[in-house]
Amino acid sequence: MPRPFQACLLCLALLSTAQAGEVSVVSVAVAANFAMPMQLLVSQFEKQTGHKTRLSVGATGKLYAQIKSGAPFDVFLAADDETPARLEKEGDAVAGSRFTYAVGQLVLWSANTKLVDPQGRILANGGFKHLALASPTLAPYGAAAVQTLTGLGLLGALTPRFVQGESIGQACSFVATGNAELGFVALSQIYANGKITGGSGWIVPSRLHQPLRQDAVLLVRARNNPVATAWVAFLKTAQSKAVIRSFGYETP
Repeated sequence: MPRPFQACLLCLALLSTAQAGEVSVVSVAVAANFAMPMQLLVSQFEKQTGHKTRLSVGATGKLYAQIKSGAPFDVFLAADDETPARLEKEGDAVAGSRFTYAVGQLVLWSANTKLVDPQGRILANGGFKHLALASPTLAPYGAAAVQTLTGLGLLGALTPRFVQGESIGQACSFVATGNAELGFVALSQIYANGKITGGSGWIVPSRLHQPLRQDAVLLVRARNNPVATAWVAFLKTAQSKAVIRSFGYETP
């Protein structure tokens, strides 16, 4: 099964679920766009340290709400830099622990190999009924999609065609399963061996939306948790950065 379909199905399967583990466990909340690289990073971390990782995957806005409601997360990997900064300001994250772990890219993608042209002209030309995107109020990639359409002068015309998912994982699944002919997804969901695979896509120029700078932060409940501290340190290693770049992200 091509990576795009694996990624979309994985995001759905991981929403509100967790990996098993009872001893020396770190609980990590992670934005849906980062689900695929996170699986590989978790495998490497557990192999090297003997610690276990419990994952909760979802939209950044929803994970923020869960943290504010007392969800027992130790580390938070968001899809933006604003949400971790807010948690730090509000006293829910350890001051000074915030850092950028990845910079993402937005892609207009279709499972149809011939549908999306390399310049994204299909958005203006039509030829589709449904356009998937993540909720712009919950997911930074959804907000970037709306910013892109606004910059292109197409938001009003295309809003009636929106098929909106709570997270970028759900938006990707709409496209992968044919519920939308095309949609805005994260490059990491459809990227393998240095190129877009499993369909056709247009990498949206970064000038059309705010930078997708993704920050991680250590949450207050884990300030004295050595396993959580080890996880944060692992995420900063050259080894981890190599994994992150292999999924189409940039690293600082």
